[in-house]
Amino acid sequence: MDLLPDTAPPPTANAETAPTPPPVIRRADYRPPAWLVPEVALDFALGLDATTVRAELTVRRNPAIDRAPLRLAGDGIAARAVTVDGLPSNAWRMDGADLVIDLPGAEHRIGIETAINPAANSQLMGLYASGGMLCTQCEAEGFRRITFHPDRPDVLSVYRVRLSGDKARFPVLLANGNCIATGDHGDGTHWAEWHDPWPKPSYLFALVAGDLVATRDRFTTMSGRAVELAIWVRPGDEGRTAHAMRSLIQSMRWDEEAFGREYDLDLFNIVAVSDFNMGAMENKGLNVFNTRYVLADPETATDGDYDAVEGVIGHEYFHNWSGNRVTCRDWFQLSLKEGFTVLRDQLFSAAMGSEPVKRIEDVRVLRAAQFPEDSGPLAHPIRPDSYQEISNFYTATVYNKGAEVIRMMRTLAGPERFRAGCDLYFARHDGEAATCEDFIRAIEEGAGLDLTQFRLWYSQAGTPRVTARLDHAGDTATLHLAQQVPATPDQPSKQPMPIPLRIALLDRATGRHAGEHLVVLDTAEARFDFPGHAQPPVLSINRGFSAPVALDAGQSDADLVFLAAHDDDPFARYEALQRLIVGHLTGAIDGTLDAAGRQAGREAIGGALAAVLDDPALDDLMRGELLILPAESYLAEQVAAADPVSIRREREALKAWLADRLADRFLALHDRAILVPYSLDAAARGARKVKTQALVYLAAGRPEEAARRAAAQYDAADNMTDRQGAMMVLCGLDTPLRAQKLADFHARYAADALVIDKWFSLQAGSLHPAALDHVRALAGHPDMTLTNPNRVRSLYMAFAANAGAFHAADGSGYRIIADLILALDPLNAQTAARFVPPLGRWRRIDPGRAALMRAELERILAAPRLSRDTYEQVSRSLG
Repeated sequence: MDLLPDTAPPPTANAETAPTPPPVIRRADYRPPAWLVPEVALDFALGLDATTVRAELTVRRNPAIDRAPLRLAGDGIAARAVTVDGLPSNAWRMDGADLVIDLPGAEHRIGIETAINPAANSQLMGLYASGGMLCTQCEAEGFRRITFHPDRPDVLSVYRVRLSGDKARFPVLLANGNCIATGDHGDGTHWAEWHDPWPKPSYLFALVAGDLVATRDRFTTMSGRAVELAIWVRPGDEGRTAHAMRSLIQSMRWDEEAFGREYDLDLFNIVAVSDFNMGAMENKGLNVFNTRYVLADPETATDGDYDAVEGVIGHEYFHNWSGNRVTCRDWFQLSLKEGFTVLRDQLFSAAMGSEPVKRIEDVRVLRAAQFPEDSGPLAHPIRPDSYQEISNFYTATVYNKGAEVIRMMRTLAGPERFRAGCDLYFARHDGEAATCEDFIRAIEEGAGLDLTQFRLWYSQAGTPRVTARLDHAGDTATLHLAQQVPATPDQPSKQPMPIPLRIALLDRATGRHAGEHLVVLDTAEARFDFPGHAQPPVLSINRGFSAPVALDAGQSDADLVFLAAHDDDPFARYEALQRLIVGHLTGAIDGTLDAAGRQAGREAIGGALAAVLDDPALDDLMRGELLILPAESYLAEQVAAADPVSIRREREALKAWLADRLADRFLALHDRAILVPYSLDAAARGARKVKTQALVYLAAGRPEEAARRAAAQYDAADNMTDRQGAMMVLCGLDTPLRAQKLADFHARYAADALVIDKWFSLQAGSLHPAALDHVRALAGHPDMTLTNPNRVRSLYMAFAANAGAFHAADGSGYRIIADLILALDPLNAQTAARFVPPLGRWRRIDPGRAALMRAELERILAAPRLSRDTYEQVSRSLG
């Protein structure tokens, strides 16, 4: 899955006092459940405004635990009736939100009836209504909003579910597992019974009821099981599901081939929901998806959207083993399923497309989202030690850094031995709730590794900083390495961690090397000797981004230009170019470059990019990656107290200089790329990518020409990639064509919510000097709503990522986001809390802006009845 919240607010003394901090949950306090629940039977009488839930839990005392009452978690629900072993019972009491029953024996049947109002559930957790249909989201603690239950991941149950409801309103009734019976009551209602034979935790429970249509296909597993596949969408959307179905079938086949994992039910259902807090959810046999990760056709979806659909479909399917068949013992182990599954979906997407480009994209995401998290007040290890609200730990650290940590194990072991370790893990823990330690131990034993010191990656926060220096004497090159893991909240001092670095030493005359080496830096400092080099070689280091570290190799511009032109590792080539540009821009930003140094740096970058534009051996997908300048957010991470205005000014100045210096090449590139007809093959995708990159540069240096070409590209577009690329360029320019094409875009797609989301984002994230005013106007647009997370993110998350607008000197950008958090928190706390981190970066911003950001955080914290989600994020950001 890709996130979740529990929304009950912390207690408050009164409206005039600050909220009492929520209790801290600690990993060290974990205790096994006192009662197990081997079987759950649920009976739903479904309605949008009123749904009755009758639950029967078979409970069994855990013999390993001292005698304790049965404690069932609840959130915002009340028990209408409780039975014990089929008889009405008064031997129960409420302890806060929990239902507690004193039970005499070792095994009982507990019956509970609750009533809920799905239409009133704006938090989108538990059972809620979305556009006339009913659906659920239970990870992490949403099941307790449906019925009373232990609601913890180490309580695994076999579920039987009966759904009944109005046949006209809910013609389709879906739940986990296999459908075993259906029927008609004869009074306008009907029913369906579902059985999931595989024990699962409550967070994987799901139901969907509504007016839906299905795209169907079939997959035969490697053992011959025929699996019926269905993707359920609203009527009219079925024509946009073909890519999702292809992605599902490819995922199933790849998981068999790459990991030996076979699907284990007769059905696999996916449902697309328009109101969803995050990307998707891996409920057993019934995956619920945000529509943006299911619906795709050339007219409405970009190439990036196609990739996202493929990746998220794969991610949730792969959870069937790495998350469902083997689940988490407790929520501190979240990276056990999420980090591992992110790695699996990354490997899958790389196999389906360009492996080098996919690796670059993954690293870009890590640096944009996780590196700032690791260096800020919300830093935490991939296995946290404590939390106040678990939804706040569905983070880039748990997901993306978690994937990088497991990728390092794969690098150390090699693909075959890593696969052996994974096979052992699945075989040993199938049907269990496991821990990160269980996974590490299986990789150790299956791959024959000693990962004792490697476990530090699970317990220490922060991005290691590695310095490298290459010396040469006689015929020997000597690599000197040092590491330092910076202090983070609650972890002032760190131990050295094992850092696997893939390196190569390139001959300056030929640009070749004699082979790649894997060195492991597992001490504070180390040296590695490489004989056989008569002349000083050029160091290519952290090839393929073999370790998630910040690297300072102290290389000259000349060496970086050499690597950008000659390195045979695509990521290393990309990285050399990025480091060349970052070094120049940070020097320009902090004022250490004089006029001569500035000119020399620009000439070096211009020469390197000219080589990229002229290289006939490069495919356009890779060429497009090499043309992308480092993001403003990444540049801000390279300086102690960032001035967002200076960062944007210097980045745009370099872009304009390059546009002028390389204008003929960019114009020729655009002319060539516009002749390539639309298809989804790599060559056509690459052409679309470089086409828009050429416009991006021209917009900085030759805006009139860029506007003319962008407008023409928009008008001629037969696909969303070209149309959105052109619209993005026009949004940043002060030209009448901007308003014309924005109006046309909105009119053309007014009925398509996902494309209107793009319309909001393009304006909120633009380089236009009036972007802040545009956001203010869009906040009052009739299409804007706070009840749909996609729409909220489309405007406000794009704005918060737009440094030029968000960091307005008067603090008005910060106030917009703070006001949003306060307005959104009572409606959807999980989504509201996601907007706190941009304000929490105040320590890394210049002092004037930092004070304004901190003031907004303090204003939020002073508000009464903040949710646990938002309270924890704000208090930690201020702490």
